[in-house]
Amino acid sequence: MASNLSETLIGAVVVATAVGFLAYAGQVAGVSAGGDSYELHAKFASAQGLNIGGEVQLAGVRVGTITKLELDTTTYQAVTTFTVRADVEIPEDSEAKVASEGLLGGNFLELTPGGSDYMLEGGAEVEFTQGSVSLLNLLAKFASGSGNDE
Repeated sequence: MASNLSETLIGAVVVATAVGFLAYAGQVAGVSAGGDSYELHAKFASAQGLNIGGEVQLAGVRVGTITKLELDTTTYQAVTTFTVRADVEIPEDSEAKVASEGLLGGNFLELTPGGSDYMLEGGAEVEFTQGSVSLLNLLAKFASGSGNDE
């Protein structure tokens, strides 16, 4: 009887630890159970380096999460869907760009606020975008000398 009780207690501790780990992993990944955010969209010529669950930053502060990446088969652009915290209002003339954390770091979506008095509503599209720049392509152009020297 004592063996069954100790096995049950150990099992309960393992389950509680697993639930705590999943809750922590959800927080770190930016997944939230509440509706404390709104969704925006942006189209890029290249969204290389962005991943679902990646960060959305404004002034270097994480304000959201990338939730979906897909291809628009009509325009051949990458359509990025992301969430922004409800307490952060984004002016309608803001810019979204694929930024890098450094030479060896990953990419994230950076928002640069505009100066408009009108704010984007949930489901709106950020019109001004700048896609990712491939470092390898830049190095290849530099090495081959295919610049615009005249």
